[in-house]
Amino acid sequence: MLCFGMRAFLGALAFLALLAPRALAQSPPASPQNLNSLQNYYWGRELEGQGRMAEAVPHYNEVVRVALDEISRNAATRDTFVLLTRALRRLNRHGEVISWGRQGLQAFPDEHRLTETMGQSFFFMGDLDQSLAYMERYANAMPDGDRIALAYFFMGEILRMTHRYHRADMAYTMAVRIHPNMALWWYRLGSVRERAGDVGPALEAYRRALGISPGHGPALAGVARLGG
Repeated sequence: MLCFGMRAFLGALAFLALLAPRALAQSPPASPQNLNSLQNYYWGRELEGQGRMAEAVPHYNEVVRVALDEISRNAATRDTFVLLTRALRRLNRHGEVISWGRQGLQAFPDEHRLTETMGQSFFFMGDLDQSLAYMERYANAMPDGDRIALAYFFMGEILRMTHRYHRADMAYTMAVRIHPNMALWWYRLGSVRERAGDVGPALEAYRRALGISPGHGPALAGVARLGG
């Protein structure tokens, strides 16, 4: 089981999901009535972001139902597979994300949105090598993608957890350059710098975390530990 401040980590993912550009639609649905598949996904995401996961689940399930129907009728588009895997990821059905993602990539080899979602599921399944490979694949193919900051953060997490601190520093640095208002990300950057013996840069990162969240306990402890 992965133990690395999972509650804070998942909170950061939820917050970033609300910040990320909505590449599949221009705006969220105005009403939960008569929604199409795309709108159901975004409505579910809005509810999940408000901590109302029980209400979000039926919307995600509807996305899955529609996508599987399109696939069964040979009417699937690349967005069918993207929405299907993203909804399944939200439902924590990670094995199905991998299975359908692979099928989607067979049909649409250049659909890199699938690789990022699969990278997340590999991560939560504990397959860090595969997760890193898929996140790097996404980053190389989509340097301006709407999930690029999150991909770099996942890379940083994997590299930190496997004690590759200098490479983790680079990944986290890329993540905070894109989204500089994530206290957890700055704290993670400080932690790998500290472990690599880079005291000054570690203090700088901890202080950036505190500038965003003054009560961030781990960052406060890091500053105190390093005598800052």
